[in-house]
Amino acid sequence: MAAERPVRHGRLDPSRPRANHAYPLGLYLGDGCISEGRRRVHALRIACGDTWPGLIEECAQAISAVMPNNKVRRVRAPGCTSVVSTSKHRPRLFPQHGHGPKHLRTIALAPWQQEIAGTHPWELLRGPIHSDGCRITNWTVRTVGGIRKRYEYPRYFFTNTSTDIARLFTDTLDAVGVRWKASKPRATGRVDISVARKESVALMDAHIGAKY
Repeated sequence: MAAERPVRHGRLDPSRPRANHAYPLGLYLGDGCISEGRRRVHALRIACGDTWPGLIEECAQAISAVMPNNKVRRVRAPGCTSVVSTSKHRPRLFPQHGHGPKHLRTIALAPWQQEIAGTHPWELLRGPIHSDGCRITNWTVRTVGGIRKRYEYPRYFFTNTSTDIARLFTDTLDAVGVRWKASKPRATGRVDISVARKESVALMDAHIGAKY
């Protein structure tokens, strides 16, 4: 069945929306996993916080658009909902799948995924921000003319323990002209990537925005 073969001859089926793969790919790299069940059927699970119901719906719609004949379920747990879809061909759609945590193995895009990342970089970036990232408002107090004033400024953060995923994220930021800074790796291996410059935050707001 065509619906069960989203990747053919090393390319995404041209009838499938390419942008709709970029977004769940980014989500998978953040809070997703693939597990094998009986009869070699694989389940894609992307954990979404219940605080953002719009994220849950958008994730489900994007996964369904790539493989429309496969059911998408929502599995609830305290504080979160996992968007789940099963297929024998999930590892073909997400070749980053492998044994063990993502930060302990090499994570690299397949050539056909690199093409999608090049043509839909913002959709790819939205996934990591909506999973392991956030948009927050910082504030500071400054004294101007003898008067203390509070200033607020938004910024974006993305956190991950995989150096490969962090590099993929920052390479994509570079491709769209977003300025960023990365913290030194912590003892746990975690790296925090920050976007704080006004013009770069404006770009992120125009294409990504806060979770909802």
